[in-house]
Amino acid sequence: MSGSDRRRLNLCFIGWGAIAQGVGALLAERHPQGVNIIVVAVRDQHRHRGDLPIGVRLISEPAELAGLGLDMVIEAAGRDAVAVWGEAALRNAASFVVSSTSAFCDDALLERFVSVAKETGSRIVVPSGALGDLGALSAASILPLDEVVHTIVKPPRAWRGTPAETMLDLEALAVASPFFDGSAREAAGRFPQNANVAVISALSGIGLDRTRVVLVADPAARRNAHRVEASGAFGRLDLTLENEPLVTNPKSSEMTALSLVRLVENAVAPLLR
Repeated sequence: MSGSDRRRLNLCFIGWGAIAQGVGALLAERHPQGVNIIVVAVRDQHRHRGDLPIGVRLISEPAELAGLGLDMVIEAAGRDAVAVWGEAALRNAASFVVSSTSAFCDDALLERFVSVAKETGSRIVVPSGALGDLGALSAASILPLDEVVHTIVKPPRAWRGTPAETMLDLEALAVASPFFDGSAREAAGRFPQNANVAVISALSGIGLDRTRVVLVADPAARRNAHRVEASGAFGRLDLTLENEPLVTNPKSSEMTALSLVRLVENAVAPLLR
């Protein structure tokens, strides 16, 4: 087998919303060698979608993943889609990339997927998402960690349509206002669109129940900001990112799509970075 054959990557996207479309557009622009989007899973196969890659096949049932020669399935459709598509993805592709990581607040679901991955030799991949990269926190967790605090600050409009509306008057805020302080499990469970990323920091460090998450609405904020602080036997970590929100979905960040592009490109690149 030649080097180019080994680096072939046939992709399937679960969902074709703002994040998947952003990733697809960037891959089309950058055209990494060997990467092909061949399948997109959607609820309605018959609705016209002018932005799909040429020649892509639309499917709507997990069983349709069989026999397609997939290398990677990328979920970008929301928490419910993870449970629906996960097992079929793990049985029919080498890796299943989970963007809606709040699904893993369900311990039984995660345990089932890990069991299937062990059985099939496939892998569950948790992308870095809006956090860019948490390699340092993952490495630090090899030694005992004392504390991990993940603070998420977004403008009030990003919290519309969430339980924050019952906790704050988002339209009248004059100063930065924390409205939630609890575990990553609770944050991601109650705010799956905004605090989904808390599961990533939790899985990278000390888990869903020990990771503390603080959610803040700030009328002065123009970007979606994340600050991850950790301390332990390794020393101390303080990581801050300010991400531009997706134009089409202010609850998500541009970095979420960019991290998926990096993950895909690294899967075929001769040099990992």
